[in-house]
Amino acid sequence: MTITLPAGATLHPLELPARADAGPTPLIREYAAVRNAAIVEETGRDDDAQTAESLLPMLYGDADMTRRQWYIRIDGEMAGCVALNVFQDDSATTAIGTIALLRAHWSQGIGTAALSFVEERARDASVRKLLCWNEHHSDGSDELLPSPTGFGAVPLDHSARFLQRHGFRLEQVERASELIWGSNTAAHLEQLQRDAELHAERYRVVQWMLPTPDEHLDGYAWLKSRMSTDVPDAELGMPIEKWDAERVRRHDARYAARGARVQVTAAERIDTGELCAFNELAIVGDETAKTDQEDTLVLSDHRGHRLGMLVKTAGLRRWHQNHPHSPRVVTYNAEENRPMLSINEAIGFTPVAYEGAWRKDLA
Repeated sequence: MTITLPAGATLHPLELPARADAGPTPLIREYAAVRNAAIVEETGRDDDAQTAESLLPMLYGDADMTRRQWYIRIDGEMAGCVALNVFQDDSATTAIGTIALLRAHWSQGIGTAALSFVEERARDASVRKLLCWNEHHSDGSDELLPSPTGFGAVPLDHSARFLQRHGFRLEQVERASELIWGSNTAAHLEQLQRDAELHAERYRVVQWMLPTPDEHLDGYAWLKSRMSTDVPDAELGMPIEKWDAERVRRHDARYAARGARVQVTAAERIDTGELCAFNELAIVGDETAKTDQEDTLVLSDHRGHRLGMLVKTAGLRRWHQNHPHSPRVVTYNAEENRPMLSINEAIGFTPVAYEGAWRKDLA
């Protein structure tokens, strides 16, 4: 079905190859290029850019999330990308909506029409909470929009005004931080790890590369499930995720399909064998690409033993030994997550950007 938008734009469903391993079609390559261009225009960085090969596997739905995409054409040229991802946890009532429109086509009613379309598709799927994350930058005004958590603020830029105008409310501010490897980084990490080990004598570090070994499937699944309950999410109302060994295998397979290498570093209780904390590091592309620090968590019952510092420093040290040409590590944390931000700051991460987490309740 083709949907007509203002200014002669049209919205089309993105047709995926029957199998992700068939490789990107010319349409997928065009979609990836427009998506990447819109991200660079919005953020000034290409940290979240993907090749068509790495993006394609992420476009398919699975048992954990349904995924649908559309694209916008204007005068025959692709000008925007639209996505709706619906969590299958918690009765499938929560979704993430994304509209990436090239800046040359802003303020023509196209984004408004595309958002109305996404909201209609979400309601058709019985979604009641629509979420989105946007990086915000000053566009000439000094006006800031504070987070209702009391931690952080974002500039009231074009995107923030658009979201407010269409009924979204800011729920949380996240900080993007980066660690740039320097000549003293390895020695600094070694000292921090030694200090953490003095407070974690009942724990040992275990590490693996995905796919997850059988002996860690259940423990890793439990840790991943706690990411949806033990990490601050303000009033976003993220669904509680249920993880088991099969979901871990699906998770690992998606990373493999993207060509990603992922290292997991965990803290294991010596007397029980329980995994109590973990950290993930991932790289997609060649060895000179930036590294993503993804999920990090310490189970609430095991906090106070510097396990967060332990798994992060042990993970970064091993990672740099195996991927010495990756120049920097990027991570995201909620501004109110002061314990984790304090660890990052002690390690040497510095802020590079801020994004808002937004929610709209659908009638």
